[in-house]
Amino acid sequence: MFARLVPIVVAALGVSSVIARPCKRDQCAATLETAANVAQRLQDVYWNTLNGGWGILWTDANTIEDMYNLMMADGTDTFDVISRTRIGILAALGSKTAWELQLNGSNDDAAWIVLALWKVADYKNKNGQDASKYLDSAKTIYDIIASEWDDSTCGGGVWWSGDHTYKNAVTNELFLYLSANGYNRFGDQSYLDNAEKTWDWLKNSGMRNSDGLWNDGLTDDCKNNGQTTWIYNQGVVASGLAQLYVATGDASLLDEAELTLDATISHKTQNGILKESCDDVANSTCNQDQAMFKGIWMKHLQYYLDAVPGSVSKYADFIGAQESAVVHYATGEGYAIENVWYGGSQGGTTFSAQSQDSGLAAHICAAKYGPC
Repeated sequence: MFARLVPIVVAALGVSSVIARPCKRDQCAATLETAANVAQRLQDVYWNTLNGGWGILWTDANTIEDMYNLMMADGTDTFDVISRTRIGILAALGSKTAWELQLNGSNDDAAWIVLALWKVADYKNKNGQDASKYLDSAKTIYDIIASEWDDSTCGGGVWWSGDHTYKNAVTNELFLYLSANGYNRFGDQSYLDNAEKTWDWLKNSGMRNSDGLWNDGLTDDCKNNGQTTWIYNQGVVASGLAQLYVATGDASLLDEAELTLDATISHKTQNGILKESCDDVANSTCNQDQAMFKGIWMKHLQYYLDAVPGSVSKYADFIGAQESAVVHYATGEGYAIENVWYGGSQGGTTFSAQSQDSGLAAHICAAKYGPC
């Protein structure tokens, strides 16, 4: 079924500076076709009408974002399902109270939903449709997240949840991305102010370790807690820094971003393929959250390269190697995708909506920036 095999990249990559923008490449039609088949299985097998989604809230937000990212790339309307999802229904309702009840204080869940709503709005606008309810809800949710910034504990940062017990990497990396991207979208200075203070706090927080990777969060006394360097943490911070670079023109932000992207390639791979700490071909222990993380890294590398096309040649082979591994190691009958990419299953891998969507994100990224 699949004829392409991209050589696996094992060498660590060095930090590059921005170079002249190359000519825009057409997206790879063969890879987009594979992505569409993967998305169709996701819809056919995992869609839950009663739940209005495929899994849990934050992974559903990523699935929506990925399906609309695919349709932005292939020009179809095959997966224009937002009106049937609980996120779309809440957006149509437009009630801050309803959003607060759904979010239940989860600020990282809230941020993933903003990303989904913005992607849907981009798709609607591209197709001449009204996107106002999605943008309005995104603004409502963004403001909820922004209100969770707190200077009194650890000198700043957004709380992970309304319990106000933990400050972590991904919540603040997402707030960096949303704030910088929001400024680039809407020109509102308050977004840029938030982005700049978030990056200033993050880079001084101690959450980035000596390998250049971001640990999970901070201890009660505001030290790096040494917890897992989840792969998605390493991608979201890079896309956020790219958006802040677009807003400010500060190219040093790209060195910061590629320090972490390159550390991911050096330290979070096996045989050149992304490997989450819980991935194991014989006995994977990844839960449904963690099954998403590699695909999110790929998606945010795509977003990084959207803003920094001069680095496409640096990462293209690595992107292609991930997509090839998904095809040849992780894909089973009928485009079913399991959670481990680095090798063929020895009976310990799992199939889920989240692993399916993670593979989808890899294909979409590769269609745009991998070898074709």
